[in-house]
Amino acid sequence: MLSPDFVARLRSLIPTDRVFTDPVDCFAYAYDNSRKFFPPDSVVFPVTHLEVQAVLSLCNQYKVPVTPRGRGTGTAGGSLPERGGIALSLERMLRIIAVDPANRVIVAEPGVLNDSIQEAARPYGFFWPPDPSSAAYSSIGGNLATSAGGPHAVKYGTTRDHVLGLRGVTGGGERIRTGCYTTKGVVGYDLTRLLIGSEGTLAVITEATLKLTPLPQARAGVTAFFADLSSCAAAIVRVMALPQTPSALEFLDAGSLQLIRSHFPDMVPAAAAAMLMIEVDGSEQSIAESRTAVLQACRDKGLIQGEEVQDAASLWAARKALSPLLRDIAPKKINEDVVVPVSALPVFLDGLEQLSSKYSVANVNFGHAGNGNIHVNLLVNPESPDELARADRCLNEIFDLVIRLNGTLSGEHGVGSEKRAYIEKEIDPPTLAIMKGIKKVFDPNNILNPGKLFP
Repeated sequence: MLSPDFVARLRSLIPTDRVFTDPVDCFAYAYDNSRKFFPPDSVVFPVTHLEVQAVLSLCNQYKVPVTPRGRGTGTAGGSLPERGGIALSLERMLRIIAVDPANRVIVAEPGVLNDSIQEAARPYGFFWPPDPSSAAYSSIGGNLATSAGGPHAVKYGTTRDHVLGLRGVTGGGERIRTGCYTTKGVVGYDLTRLLIGSEGTLAVITEATLKLTPLPQARAGVTAFFADLSSCAAAIVRVMALPQTPSALEFLDAGSLQLIRSHFPDMVPAAAAAMLMIEVDGSEQSIAESRTAVLQACRDKGLIQGEEVQDAASLWAARKALSPLLRDIAPKKINEDVVVPVSALPVFLDGLEQLSSKYSVANVNFGHAGNGNIHVNLLVNPESPDELARADRCLNEIFDLVIRLNGTLSGEHGVGSEKRAYIEKEIDPPTLAIMKGIKKVFDPNNILNPGKLFP
């Protein structure tokens, strides 16, 4: 509960119409795509860098928790105000401050949607490569918070690879600038990359200088259906060994294909147990050569059907249909985004099958196979304690398998609250202690997104 004195001072800093304290008004800011619910005591909508600083300085003085928030599309609980306090919504910070095609740069505030950045860059022949599935309605602030990726990360990298500099406010209320405007710069520590992926635990980002990439001349694709999982996994390794790196390489397992068949019967061959969707981009000549090389790499005794797709946009129809279908049949599914080395995918996918069978938990897997990022979905009934317990044990062993294979527990969703109990599987105590020390430097009173990331 916020004190009357604090609320009065808050309202003196931010106009009343941008400060919510009524629980009804705050309701929409109590949850994100993890489907969990933690109501804030207040929602505040800053529109300038100075307003963010004023709010954080006040909250630091009163030791009021602050949970920075974009559009609430995250799946790991990173924007949940678990300890109440203020939900700091950045959705009204919507300015694209500069579009500079000569230097391949866009400068924007955190509330700007990913799609809006693409629309601003496209007339100049550029794009911003991070492309999460939520691009149409996720903000760049949220993309920065988790270092979002997406299908094209296999060729272009994740958010961290496409940001030159940041402006923000620390948990202590100090204004900071990181990075620079140029693509080369080595003055001081790389605080830009530190803040990207920190999930709002160190500072609130108020402005980002984004590095743009030229749009490819053309895109095309290949679809390949396999009779068994092992043939598909082997093909992934061969495709990724080609000198022509695909711009996207997506994998769907038997469970995914069955879901698609149930709604789109003609989309998937009846005998298919796994599918690859592979996109290539570049010049018209280079994509023709790349498609031929990809199809050859897919040839295997288990290949049922492999064909070229001229319209790259149609390539993603099946993939984009999956998440809504999974939500329909399992609203409380356990959704993880683990990553293993590409060469370890055959062992990992086989291990997933064994663990799913061992614990009798329905399992659907798909994802960005080109960089080993598999979205593991355990389909559970939340009203069955036994099934939930089995799913928890299964997930624990899945994470152990990921670490044994030299992988990581999250590729793009972040840790938030959903994975914090498992973080010590990946990060050793001395390293974790250094991270906690960094947190204290940026946020001495632990007001920024408290409780996230760390066990």
